Amino acid sequence: MTVLYEDNHIIAVNKSTSEIVQGDKTGDRPLSETIKLYLKEKYNKPGEVFIGVTHRLDRPVSGVVLFAKTSKALTRLNAMFRDQEVKKTYWAIVKEKPELSEGRLEHYLLRNEKQNKSIAYDKERSDAKKAALSYRLIAHSDTYYLLEVQLETGRHHQIRCQLAKMGCPIKGDLKYGFARSNPNGGISLHARSIEFIHPVSKKQINLTAPVPTDDKLWVAMERLLT
Repeated sequence: MTVLYEDNHIIAVNKSTSEIVQGDKTGDRPLSETIKLYLKEKYNKPGEVFIGVTHRLDRPVSGVVLFAKTSKALTRLNAMFRDQEVKKTYWAIVKEKPELSEGRLEHYLLRNEKQNKSIAYDKERSDAKKAALSYRLIAHSDTYYLLEVQLETGRHHQIRCQLAKMGCPIKGDLKYGFARSNPNGGISLHARSIEFIHPVSKKQINLTAPVPTDDKLWVAMERLLT
């Protein structure tokens, strides 16, 4: 865990692919608890430390995650995420070149709880939720392509599911059709940046999460952009 930004009301960290944001059935310590311990030790706080989860990243995904340090910030951030006032940009590495170098995808996603997976449909279904994102091709190597993705909605496994439906499953994502897993067990999807108006100070906040430095492909892709 690397802290990207911290003030009295919020803290943002760069999550690794092995970390979970909130507790789950694995029993592994979630990021929310790691941050509580970090704050307790840093400020020598007695008693319980408050940390509010404002959004989540799937476990195999890396990148920026924003937490609230006060209940006031949590309430306001929850409303901002709900009203789509927080701009999130993702980077995804895929092996198949998209038919179009940029575009907008709109599907209807049906979540399968048993398989922990979503299925994308082209046409509306009563039991499915509308999902939309835009993407553009920003770099490529001899064998892989780097897509920048902007989410319009926040559905379960949305980027993973929609890119796979387009014929471009994310590298390492066995669940959505990629042939091989990544050595670290993660997938090549990174929450690159987040932009929002601070819930208390009202200042513009723009945060960027460095790509995983232990992954040579990520480092090479980022270098292509500089």
